Amino acid sequence: MEIKQLFQEMTSNSGVSGYEDKIAAQIQEACPWVDEFRQDTLGNLIMLKRGKAQPGEKVPRVMLAAHMDEIGLIITKIEKEGFLRFSTIGGFDQRVLLGQEVTVHGRTSLRGVIGAKPPHVQQPDEQKQAVKLEDLFIDVGFDSAEALQGQVSVGDLATINQQAWALQSSFLAGKAFDDRAGVAAILECFKALDRLNFSAEVYGVATVQEEVGLRGAITSTYGIVPDIGIAIDVGFGDSPGLPEFQTIKLSSGPGIGLGPHVHPVLHKRMVDTAKEWRIPYSLDPSPYPGGTDAYAIQVTQAGIPTILLSIPLRYMHTPIETLDYDDVKNTGRLMALFIAGLDNEFVEGLTCF
Repeated sequence: MEIKQLFQEMTSNSGVSGYEDKIAAQIQEACPWVDEFRQDTLGNLIMLKRGKAQPGEKVPRVMLAAHMDEIGLIITKIEKEGFLRFSTIGGFDQRVLLGQEVTVHGRTSLRGVIGAKPPHVQQPDEQKQAVKLEDLFIDVGFDSAEALQGQVSVGDLATINQQAWALQSSFLAGKAFDDRAGVAAILECFKALDRLNFSAEVYGVATVQEEVGLRGAITSTYGIVPDIGIAIDVGFGDSPGLPEFQTIKLSSGPGIGLGPHVHPVLHKRMVDTAKEWRIPYSLDPSPYPGGTDAYAIQVTQAGIPTILLSIPLRYMHTPIETLDYDDVKNTGRLMALFIAGLDNEFVEGLTCF
């Protein structure tokens, strides 16, 4: 299966934070470029690809991390009339929820819609404001709580029912591109490494529960203890209304991170690699490192030299996230060429910059 097709299928599937098993299974079934798979206790999918090293030779250990979880909804109450109240898992903007079609993952999957009081019967001040989360509900077409018994329970999940689809050129739109695009970039890297000579042990980790606190990156980094960590996430793609200095232009490759979360020697080597191989890239400066897996990797144990690559994405945390898949492929290719150039001398030099 082509990685682009797998990416579209992954993003159309459900994998809310804490419930990512379906996505992990999809990845494992469709990835022939990996030597070993395992899942840790928290659910991170850890993929190991070994380079060509002599027996007993010390080689660099590299960790690539991208989260496979998505934001979603959780049922908090079943009204006596059969309507489902819900809360969010992760940072949903409630303004995009009204009118969405959803799948409620109960004993069986039920299709539903998110509704609210119609504007015709709202008070004048209500009409001027976005509908509050507590005023939204899911309607699955049942007329009583009794009719729902055994099918839906408090604590069940719901996800936006959205399939990924192609726009013009190599653009795609859909849900959960944040950050299954990063997972696809790791697979593109593994595929590219098949054609390269390298010595490193490369751990690709599809992490869990990033959207609720970087939890998967924390535990998996403790388990691997890499020499170098590369986090792959999405960044704010250019679009109307956003200042240019806060965005990364689509179709221009990944954003290479700059800031307190990025080791300066790794940054220089990544930029040099992109220039040498004519891979398009942008610079992505950020003074606030806490929002991605890069932060969790960086501060593990005595500290891990870390860098962040950001795939430009429009309309983040909505059902119509949009990217250029060529940026995903270029991110994977850049990581593969970066890894192919690593040796122990470079890794040892990371402690004295």
